[in-house]
Amino acid sequence: MKPINFVVIGFGGMGSYHVNTIMPKDQERIQVIGTYDISPDRQAVSAENGLYAYPSYQAVLADEKVEAVLIATPNDVHKELAILALQAGKHAVCEKPVTLTTTEFDEILAVAKESGCIFMVHQNRRWDPDFLIIRELYQNQQLGEIFQIESRVQGANGIPGDWRHLKAHGGGMVLDWGFHLFDQLLFLIDQPIKKVVTDLSFILGDEVDDGFSCTITFENGLRVVVEVGTTNYAKLPRWYVKGTEGTAEIDDWDFSGEMVVASKSEILSAPTPVQAGVGLTKTMAPPSEEATLQLPFPEIQAEYVSFYHNFYDVVHHQAVPIVKNHEVRRVMELIDMILSEEPVMQVQ
Repeated sequence: MKPINFVVIGFGGMGSYHVNTIMPKDQERIQVIGTYDISPDRQAVSAENGLYAYPSYQAVLADEKVEAVLIATPNDVHKELAILALQAGKHAVCEKPVTLTTTEFDEILAVAKESGCIFMVHQNRRWDPDFLIIRELYQNQQLGEIFQIESRVQGANGIPGDWRHLKAHGGGMVLDWGFHLFDQLLFLIDQPIKKVVTDLSFILGDEVDDGFSCTITFENGLRVVVEVGTTNYAKLPRWYVKGTEGTAEIDDWDFSGEMVVASKSEILSAPTPVQAGVGLTKTMAPPSEEATLQLPFPEIQAEYVSFYHNFYDVVHHQAVPIVKNHEVRRVMELIDMILSEEPVMQVQ
């Protein structure tokens, strides 16, 4: 087996993560032979790591040994770098968000088709264990029919890094964490979108959003709430899922939380009213002890090969891509709507 020779374009946080963490898992199929970065400091770090630091992007594309590139640069140059690579006969992997607009993504896909080269987007959070638990609950209806999903990531450290504060570079949290969360949910829910309502946050005074709240209603009635916050000192659960027969809450990536379902017992006591402020309530009282069961989260099994294993098979054996471009395009269309000037959208 001859590995695919990769050069990593952009040796910052994500580029070095690929080189040091993801790519070594598939050394039989993937070989990193060098990097290119516009920063001399990052070029020096690359050399210190034993990688050849190419002097220019043109030098990367002119090297016949290079078969593929990984693009891990600021978002605004993804399109240009991808098109140049494909036109030079190189396969390409791109970090998310693939581009700033659907139109830009379509331009890449057109060149990929013309060149015959493979272009794939690295959407790694489709395989986060917390998401796979939610996917299992959605598919096996352990909570009954799910009618609302809430997906949140929240912190109090502001927008990360430097260029992510700038609109010209494709900054902001919709294109950062939002892209991950929307990709997860559209990967999960095979339904047309009926309505999108979004509220972008600019609390920190940057020219791009520092967070957002988005409610998506699908044609089957399922409602999804997606929130990203960078000024949250007390966080809400990572996942909160409501079904007709139960509720699941995953607090964080450590899988803390609970899943409570209806017991379906034939003998149920009426709920006892409880004190609620200065009054009593039976409606909001906890259900009787025999009415519910607390269950463990389902065990999940990863039924997929790694991203780069799949990429190798796509290149050499015409395998089906683990991340399909039409799936990514669907996310891009949603991002286009969210970042447009209209906060409420009705999709026909």
